[in-house]
Parts: sequence; structure tokens; C-alpha cells
Amino acid sequence: MALTHSRRGDALPAAMLLAPFALAFLLFFFLPALDTFYMSLTESSLTRTNAFIGIDNYVTLVQDPSFWAAVGNTFYFALLTVVPLTVLGLVMALLVHRFTRASGWLQGAFFLPFVLPISVMTLIADWMLQPSSGVVNYVLGMQRAWFADLTWAMPMVAIGTIWWTVGFNMLMFLAGLRNIPLEQYEAAALDGARGFTLFRAITWPALRPVVGMALVLQLIASMKIFGQTYIMTTGGPFNTTRVTLHYMYETAFTQSDAGYAAAIAVAFVAIVIALSLLHAGLVRWLARRDA
Repeated sequence: MALTHSRRGDALPAAMLLAPFALAFLLFFFLPALDTFYMSLTESSLTRTNAFIGIDNYVTLVQDPSFWAAVGNTFYFALLTVVPLTVLGLVMALLVHRFTRASGWLQGAFFLPFVLPISVMTLIADWMLQPSSGVVNYVLGMQRAWFADLTWAMPMVAIGTIWWTVGFNMLMFLAGLRNIPLEQYEAAALDGARGFTLFRAITWPALRPVVGMALVLQLIASMKIFGQTYIMTTGGPFNTTRVTLHYMYETAFTQSDAGYAAAIAVAFVAIVIALSLLHAGLVRWLARRDA
């Protein structure tokens, strides 16, 4: 009985602490999401909601080649960034963890780009990739307009994004490395384990959950790309870098078709959720297989 009263007494402070977050979630996420879904079922502009048209916007969406091209560009960007960001973040974390005397300098150097606003990052990338005066073309001895090239525009946006955001993954992996007990390495060293054997037997199994988290977070972040392509390339050349959120933005604010833009948003969220669930299922399957 005393335990029951104790739990009830703890429930009220917990509810009071959670109430501000729950209220903010309701007001700024759940209700706007419901409103967006309802708007996707109407023929609306930015200033007025017109007649209810059911799933007509979604029928148009399925048949819209521009939407699927934008989704394809988004997946292409994710393909170029998700794995490289995870691998480079792990390598940087291993370097910082290995060279303890210079760890502060290395950690600061690797993380510094992440604190830059996107406008500064794109300005630096544009300066380095200028056709006639850019550092990259000077080193390579050429005058290529990278952001106007059909083949290289998206890879250049991806490289700039990797340089900008890899510091976050580095911190995640560094935290995971510092949580591995030193006793495990010392015991393995006494048994003659060295180098890659230590990484394969101790470091990698301990970091596997962090790797899974980094992959899913990076996948979601890469699917939400908008600012880089909007500022660097404005979706060009010939819409080869126009991603899903860019297409949604143009539909809403250039064409003033808020209903169809809302349908794009709902479909995009469904795609991201499906990918996240697929990733979670794959991680669980791999964990069961290894067990």
C-alpha cells in the first residue's frame, strides 16, 4: 500500500515536469501536423482554404514526374552523405581518442565547421569552388564551374555538407569511445591483441549502437536537405539538385498552391518514417543474427 501511495506521489511531479513539453508538442507539432494533413485534402492557396477535394492532390502527386525527380535527387544526396559522414566521423573520433595530447586541438578543428551558420558554409564553399579564382580549381589546374555541371553539382553540395556537419558525428563516436572501459583493452593487450584486433574485438562491438544511431540521424538529416541546394545552386542546373523540400517550397510560395505543397509534405514525412522503420527493423535483425 505504501509503495502504491509513493508511486502516486511521484506521478504528480513527473506530470508537472512533462506538462510544458506536452503542451508545446501539442501546440507547435501535433496540431500543425493535423492542419497540414487537412490542407492536403483541399484546394488551398497561401491565404485561403478552398473546397475539400479529398485525395485528388495525392493522385496528382503520384503522377507528378517533378515530384519523383525531386525525391530521386534527395535520395541521391543521402547516398552521397550518410555513409561517408558516419565513416569519417568514426575515423575522426578514433584520431582524437588516440592522440590524447592533441585531442583538444583536433576536437576543436573537426567540430568548428559545425557551429557555422549555413549561410557562412555556403559562402565558403562557393568561394573555394569559383571557376576562375577558387582554391579547388587552382589546385587542380582547371576552370570548371562545379555548381553548373550536371554531373558534379550534387556531389559538390554533398562534399560541402560533409565538411560542415561531420563534427557532430565525431562527438557522438567520441562519447561512445570514452565509455568503453580501459580494463577491456588492458586485458586484451595482456593476451597479445594489438591494432585492428582490438578494434574488431572491443571497439566495434561497443560502438555498434552508436553507429546505428548515427546512421538513422544522418539519414533523416540528409532527407531534410534544403538550405544547401537552395543557396548554392537554386536547384540547378536543370533541376538536378532540386530536392523534395525545395520543390515543396516552390509549390507553396512561387505557385501559391498550398494544398498541393501540403500533400508533398505529408508524402515526404511518410517516406522518412518508412525509411526509419526499415532501418530500425534491419538493425534489430542484425542484432538477433549476431546474438
